[in-house]
Amino acid sequence: MVVRRKLLLTIGAGALAPPRWAWTQTPGRSYRVGWISATDSFKEPYCQAFVQRLAELGFVEAGNLTIERRHGDNKIERLPALAADLGKLKCDAYFGGGGEGTLAALTQASRQTPIVFVAVDFDPVATGDVASLARPGGRVTGVTAMQSELPAKRLELLKELLPNMGKLAVFTNEQTAAQLALVQGTARRLGLAMHVVDFKRPPFDYQAGFAEAVRAKAEALFVLGSGLWIPARHLIPELALKAKLPTVFHQAQWVEAGGLISYGFNFMTMWRRGADMLASVLRGMKASDIPMEQPTQYELVINMKTAKALGVKVTQSILVRADNLIE
Repeated sequence: MVVRRKLLLTIGAGALAPPRWAWTQTPGRSYRVGWISATDSFKEPYCQAFVQRLAELGFVEAGNLTIERRHGDNKIERLPALAADLGKLKCDAYFGGGGEGTLAALTQASRQTPIVFVAVDFDPVATGDVASLARPGGRVTGVTAMQSELPAKRLELLKELLPNMGKLAVFTNEQTAAQLALVQGTARRLGLAMHVVDFKRPPFDYQAGFAEAVRAKAEALFVLGSGLWIPARHLIPELALKAKLPTVFHQAQWVEAGGLISYGFNFMTMWRRGADMLASVLRGMKASDIPMEQPTQYELVINMKTAKALGVKVTQSILVRADNLIE
Protein backbone atom coordinates (compact mmCIF):
# COMPACT_ATOMS: atom_id res chain seq x y z
CA MET A 1 0.00 0.00 0.00
CA VAL A 2 1.35 3.41 -0.97
CA VAL A 3 0.32 6.34 1.20
CA ARG A 4 0.76 9.63 -0.67
CA ARG A 5 1.46 12.40 1.78
CA LYS A 6 1.74 15.60 -0.27
CA LEU A 7 2.51 17.11 -3.66
CA LEU A 8 5.60 15.37 -4.94
CA LEU A 9 7.21 17.49 -7.59
CA THR A 10 6.89 20.72 -9.47
CA ILE A 11 8.86 22.07 -12.37
CA GLY A 12 10.88 25.24 -11.95
CA ALA A 13 9.61 28.73 -12.67
CA GLY A 14 11.16 28.60 -16.13
CA ALA A 15 8.68 25.93 -17.22
CA LEU A 16 7.83 26.11 -20.87
CA ALA A 17 4.46 27.61 -21.77
CA PRO A 18 3.97 26.90 -25.48
CA PRO A 19 2.50 29.78 -27.49
CA ARG A 20 -1.14 29.49 -28.47
CA TRP A 21 -0.30 28.83 -32.09
CA ALA A 22 1.71 25.78 -31.15
CA TRP A 23 -1.36 23.77 -30.22
CA THR A 24 -2.68 23.71 -33.79
CA GLN A 25 -1.69 20.60 -35.72
CA THR A 26 -0.77 20.81 -39.39
CA PRO A 27 -3.44 18.78 -41.25
CA GLY A 28 -2.03 15.66 -42.86
CA ARG A 29 1.43 16.13 -41.36
CA SER A 30 3.19 13.07 -39.99
CA TYR A 31 6.19 13.04 -37.66
CA ARG A 32 9.06 10.70 -36.86
CA VAL A 33 10.93 10.65 -33.53
CA GLY A 34 14.07 8.63 -32.82
CA TRP A 35 14.37 7.34 -29.26
CA ILE A 36 17.34 5.43 -27.89
CA SER A 37 18.02 4.01 -24.45
CA ALA A 38 20.89 2.10 -22.90
CA THR A 39 18.39 -0.47 -21.59
CA ASP A 40 15.10 -1.87 -22.79
CA SER A 41 13.12 0.50 -20.58
CA PHE A 42 10.40 1.48 -23.04
CA LYS A 43 7.72 -0.37 -21.07
CA GLU A 44 8.60 1.41 -17.83
CA PRO A 45 5.66 3.45 -16.46
CA TYR A 46 7.40 6.78 -17.03
CA CYS A 47 8.17 5.88 -20.67
CA GLN A 48 4.53 4.96 -21.19
CA ALA A 49 3.54 8.27 -19.57
CA PHE A 50 5.77 10.04 -22.11
CA VAL A 51 3.95 8.42 -25.05
CA GLN A 52 0.57 9.05 -23.43
CA ARG A 53 1.37 12.73 -22.96
CA LEU A 54 2.40 13.06 -26.60
CA ALA A 55 -0.97 11.59 -27.58
CA GLU A 56 -2.75 14.10 -25.34
CA LEU A 57 -0.91 16.84 -27.23
CA GLY A 58 -1.99 15.51 -30.60
CA PHE A 59 0.97 13.29 -31.53
CA VAL A 60 -0.50 9.79 -31.62
CA GLU A 61 1.72 6.79 -32.21
CA ALA A 62 0.50 4.67 -35.13
CA GLY A 63 -1.45 7.76 -36.20
CA ASN A 64 0.45 10.89 -37.14
CA LEU A 65 3.54 9.87 -35.14
CA THR A 66 6.13 7.15 -35.70
CA ILE A 67 8.51 6.43 -32.81
CA GLU A 68 11.71 4.62 -33.75
CA ARG A 69 12.88 2.88 -30.56
CA ARG A 70 16.35 1.44 -30.14
CA HIS A 71 18.03 0.09 -27.00
CA GLY A 72 21.55 -1.03 -26.23
CA ASP A 73 20.68 -4.13 -24.18
CA ASN A 74 22.60 -2.66 -21.23
CA LYS A 75 25.69 -2.06 -23.37
CA ILE A 76 26.58 1.63 -23.60
CA GLU A 77 29.12 0.93 -26.33
CA ARG A 78 26.26 -0.03 -28.65
CA LEU A 79 24.61 3.39 -28.46
CA PRO A 80 26.64 5.16 -31.19
CA ALA A 81 25.71 2.49 -33.75
CA LEU A 82 22.07 2.67 -32.74
CA ALA A 83 22.11 6.45 -33.05
CA ALA A 84 23.79 6.20 -36.44
CA ASP A 85 20.93 3.94 -37.53
CA LEU A 86 18.44 6.59 -36.44
CA GLY A 87 20.44 9.17 -38.36
CA LYS A 88 19.52 7.40 -41.61
CA LEU A 89 15.78 7.68 -40.96
CA LYS A 90 15.30 11.45 -41.34
CA CYS A 91 13.74 11.95 -37.91
CA ASP A 92 12.11 15.26 -37.04
CA ALA A 93 13.58 15.08 -33.53
CA TYR A 94 15.41 12.76 -31.17
CA PHE A 95 14.46 11.90 -27.62
CA GLY A 96 16.36 10.14 -24.88
CA GLY A 97 16.73 9.81 -21.15
CA GLY A 98 19.34 8.58 -18.70
CA GLY A 99 23.09 8.94 -18.87
CA GLU A 100 25.59 11.12 -20.70
CA GLY A 101 26.50 8.33 -23.12
CA THR A 102 22.98 8.29 -24.53
CA LEU A 103 23.00 12.03 -25.16
CA ALA A 104 26.49 11.87 -26.66
CA ALA A 105 25.33 9.21 -29.12
CA LEU A 106 22.31 11.26 -30.18
CA THR A 107 24.41 14.34 -30.85
CA GLN A 108 26.53 12.28 -33.25
CA ALA A 109 23.55 10.85 -35.13
CA SER A 110 22.87 14.09 -36.98
CA ARG A 111 24.28 17.60 -37.01
CA GLN A 112 20.91 19.34 -37.35
CA THR A 113 18.21 17.22 -35.71
CA PRO A 114 16.92 18.78 -32.44
CA ILE A 115 17.20 16.72 -29.26
CA VAL A 116 14.99 16.68 -26.18
CA PHE A 117 16.66 14.85 -23.29
CA VAL A 118 15.66 13.87 -19.75
CA ALA A 119 18.98 13.82 -17.90
CA VAL A 120 18.58 11.71 -14.79
CA ASP A 121 21.97 10.07 -14.30
CA PHE A 122 24.22 13.09 -14.88
CA ASP A 123 24.27 16.88 -14.79
CA PRO A 124 24.42 18.20 -18.39
CA VAL A 125 25.50 21.67 -17.24
CA ALA A 126 28.42 20.30 -15.22
CA THR A 127 29.51 18.08 -18.12
CA GLY A 128 29.25 20.91 -20.65
CA ASP A 129 26.57 19.26 -22.77
CA VAL A 130 24.51 22.45 -22.46
CA ALA A 131 25.73 25.96 -21.73
CA SER A 132 23.19 26.73 -19.01
CA LEU A 133 19.65 25.93 -18.00
CA ALA A 134 18.26 29.27 -19.17
CA ARG A 135 20.22 29.25 -22.44
CA PRO A 136 21.16 25.69 -23.33
CA GLY A 137 22.42 26.75 -26.77
CA GLY A 138 22.70 24.54 -29.80
CA ARG A 139 20.00 21.97 -30.44
CA VAL A 140 19.65 20.23 -27.09
CA THR A 141 17.05 21.01 -24.44
CA GLY A 142 15.05 19.04 -21.91
CA VAL A 143 14.76 18.32 -18.21
CA THR A 144 17.62 17.73 -15.78
CA ALA A 145 17.57 16.46 -12.22
CA MET A 146 20.89 18.18 -11.42
CA GLN A 147 22.63 15.12 -10.02
CA SER A 148 25.41 17.38 -8.71
CA GLU A 149 23.17 18.07 -5.70
CA LEU A 150 21.19 14.94 -4.94
CA PRO A 151 23.69 12.17 -4.02
CA ALA A 152 24.96 14.13 -1.01
CA LYS A 153 21.44 14.67 0.28
CA ARG A 154 20.65 10.96 -0.08
CA LEU A 155 23.64 10.00 2.03
CA GLU A 156 22.78 12.59 4.65
CA LEU A 157 19.27 11.13 4.90
CA LEU A 158 20.64 7.60 5.20
CA LYS A 159 23.00 8.67 7.98
CA GLU A 160 20.13 10.39 9.78
CA LEU A 161 18.08 7.20 9.49
CA LEU A 162 21.05 5.06 10.66
CA PRO A 163 22.94 7.31 13.11
CA ASN A 164 25.26 4.49 14.24
CA MET A 165 26.29 3.53 10.70
CA GLY A 166 30.06 3.56 10.32
CA LYS A 167 30.67 1.90 6.95
CA LEU A 168 28.80 2.12 3.68
CA ALA A 169 28.89 0.03 0.50
CA VAL A 170 28.27 1.83 -2.79
CA PHE A 171 27.22 0.20 -6.06
CA THR A 172 28.68 1.99 -9.07
CA ASN A 173 29.07 1.35 -12.80
CA GLU A 174 30.40 3.14 -15.87
CA GLN A 175 27.53 5.66 -15.82
CA THR A 176 28.00 6.89 -12.27
CA ALA A 177 31.55 8.23 -11.90
CA ALA A 178 30.46 11.82 -11.19
CA GLN A 179 27.92 10.71 -8.59
CA LEU A 180 30.49 8.46 -6.94
CA ALA A 181 32.91 11.35 -6.44
CA LEU A 182 30.18 13.37 -4.73
CA VAL A 183 29.24 10.51 -2.41
CA GLN A 184 32.88 9.94 -1.51
CA GLY A 185 33.24 13.58 -0.52
CA THR A 186 30.04 13.48 1.54
CA ALA A 187 31.12 10.27 3.27
CA ARG A 188 34.38 11.91 4.35
CA ARG A 189 32.47 14.91 5.67
CA LEU A 190 30.14 12.63 7.65
CA GLY A 191 33.01 10.51 8.98
CA LEU A 192 31.88 7.36 7.15
CA ALA A 193 34.10 4.63 5.78
CA MET A 194 33.14 3.55 2.28
CA HIS A 195 33.58 0.40 0.21
CA VAL A 196 33.00 0.78 -3.53
CA VAL A 197 31.62 -2.19 -5.45
CA ASP A 198 32.38 -1.44 -9.10
CA PHE A 199 30.32 -3.36 -11.67
CA LYS A 200 32.51 -3.24 -14.76
CA ARG A 201 30.46 -4.63 -17.64
CA PRO A 202 26.96 -6.05 -18.07
CA PRO A 203 25.66 -8.59 -17.37
CA PHE A 204 26.38 -7.67 -13.77
CA ASP A 205 27.01 -10.32 -11.13
CA TYR A 206 24.87 -8.96 -8.30
CA GLN A 207 25.37 -12.03 -6.10
CA ALA A 208 29.11 -11.41 -6.15
CA GLY A 209 28.58 -7.71 -5.52
CA PHE A 210 26.56 -8.32 -2.39
CA ALA A 211 29.04 -10.95 -1.19
CA GLU A 212 31.78 -8.33 -1.53
CA ALA A 213 29.75 -5.78 0.42
CA VAL A 214 29.13 -8.28 3.21
CA ARG A 215 32.81 -9.25 3.36
CA ALA A 216 33.66 -5.56 3.68
CA LYS A 217 31.33 -5.42 6.72
CA ALA A 218 29.21 -2.67 5.22
CA GLU A 219 26.21 -1.64 7.31
CA ALA A 220 24.14 -0.14 4.50
CA LEU A 221 24.07 0.13 0.71
CA PHE A 222 23.96 3.23 -1.48
CA VAL A 223 22.94 2.41 -5.07
CA LEU A 224 23.96 5.25 -7.38
CA GLY A 225 21.40 6.33 -9.97
CA SER A 226 21.80 4.47 -13.27
CA GLY A 227 19.51 3.08 -15.92
CA LEU A 228 21.84 0.08 -16.20
CA TRP A 229 20.37 -1.25 -12.94
CA ILE A 230 16.80 -1.35 -14.33
CA PRO A 231 16.81 -5.08 -15.22
CA ALA A 232 17.63 -5.81 -11.55
CA ARG A 233 15.02 -3.50 -10.01
CA HIS A 234 13.52 -6.35 -8.00
CA LEU A 235 16.69 -8.41 -7.57
CA ILE A 236 18.80 -5.71 -5.88
CA PRO A 237 16.24 -4.94 -3.11
CA GLU A 238 15.66 -8.67 -2.64
CA LEU A 239 19.37 -9.44 -2.22
CA ALA A 240 19.80 -6.41 0.05
CA LEU A 241 17.04 -7.68 2.32
CA LYS A 242 18.67 -11.12 2.48
CA ALA A 243 21.99 -9.48 3.33
CA LYS A 244 20.30 -7.32 5.99
CA LEU A 245 21.53 -4.15 4.29
CA PRO A 246 19.38 -1.00 4.45
CA THR A 247 19.35 0.65 1.02
CA VAL A 248 18.99 4.14 -0.43
CA PHE A 249 18.04 4.74 -4.07
CA HIS A 250 17.50 7.69 -6.41
CA GLN A 251 13.93 6.94 -7.40
CA ALA A 252 10.69 5.68 -5.84
CA GLN A 253 10.15 2.60 -7.99
CA TRP A 254 13.10 0.98 -6.24
CA VAL A 255 11.41 1.43 -2.88
CA GLU A 256 8.15 0.10 -4.27
CA ALA A 257 10.18 -2.98 -5.25
CA GLY A 258 11.43 -3.43 -1.67
CA GLY A 259 14.22 -0.91 -1.12
CA LEU A 260 14.27 1.00 2.15
CA ILE A 261 14.31 4.68 1.13
CA SER A 262 14.67 6.87 -1.93
CA TYR A 263 15.11 10.57 -2.38
CA GLY A 264 14.91 12.19 -5.77
CA PHE A 265 12.75 13.35 -8.62
CA ASN A 266 9.42 12.01 -9.85
CA PHE A 267 10.07 10.20 -13.11
CA MET A 268 6.45 10.35 -14.31
CA THR A 269 6.40 14.13 -14.07
CA MET A 270 9.79 14.55 -15.73
CA TRP A 271 9.03 12.34 -18.70
CA ARG A 272 5.64 13.96 -19.26
CA ARG A 273 7.33 17.33 -19.19
CA GLY A 274 9.82 16.02 -21.72
CA ALA A 275 6.86 15.16 -23.94
CA ASP A 276 5.59 18.74 -23.64
CA MET A 277 8.94 20.06 -24.79
CA LEU A 278 9.25 17.55 -27.63
CA ALA A 279 5.75 18.48 -28.85
CA SER A 280 6.79 22.12 -29.04
CA VAL A 281 9.88 21.17 -31.04
CA LEU A 282 7.77 19.12 -33.44
CA ARG A 283 5.47 22.12 -33.88
CA GLY A 284 8.35 24.29 -34.96
CA MET A 285 10.02 25.79 -31.90
CA LYS A 286 13.82 25.75 -31.88
CA ALA A 287 15.40 23.74 -29.09
CA SER A 288 17.76 26.65 -28.47
CA ASP A 289 14.73 28.82 -27.61
CA ILE A 290 13.43 26.40 -24.98
CA PRO A 291 15.11 26.75 -21.56
CA MET A 292 16.02 23.52 -19.81
CA GLU A 293 13.98 22.77 -16.72
CA GLN A 294 14.66 21.08 -13.43
CA PRO A 295 12.54 19.84 -10.55
CA THR A 296 12.32 22.22 -7.61
CA GLN A 297 10.88 19.67 -5.21
CA TYR A 298 11.88 16.07 -4.57
CA GLU A 299 10.16 13.10 -3.00
CA LEU A 300 11.28 11.10 -0.01
CA VAL A 301 9.79 7.60 -0.09
CA ILE A 302 10.10 5.05 2.72
CA ASN A 303 9.16 1.38 2.65
CA MET A 304 7.90 0.77 6.18
CA LYS A 305 7.57 -2.97 5.59
CA THR A 306 11.25 -3.17 4.66
CA ALA A 307 12.19 -1.02 7.66
CA LYS A 308 10.37 -3.42 9.94
CA ALA A 309 12.02 -6.45 8.34
CA LEU A 310 15.46 -4.89 8.85
CA GLY A 311 14.74 -3.67 12.36
CA VAL A 312 15.24 -0.04 11.33
CA LYS A 313 13.35 2.47 13.43
CA VAL A 314 12.14 5.39 11.35
CA THR A 315 12.07 8.44 13.59
CA GLN A 316 9.20 10.89 13.66
CA SER A 317 11.45 13.65 12.30
CA ILE A 318 11.96 11.60 9.12
CA LEU A 319 8.37 10.36 8.90
CA VAL A 320 6.95 13.88 8.83
CA ARG A 321 9.15 14.70 5.83
CA ALA A 322 8.18 11.63 3.83
CA ASP A 323 6.08 12.13 0.72
CA ASN A 324 5.18 8.45 0.34
CA LEU A 325 5.01 5.68 2.91
CA ILE A 326 4.79 2.14 1.55
CA GLU A 327 3.13 -0.06 4.14
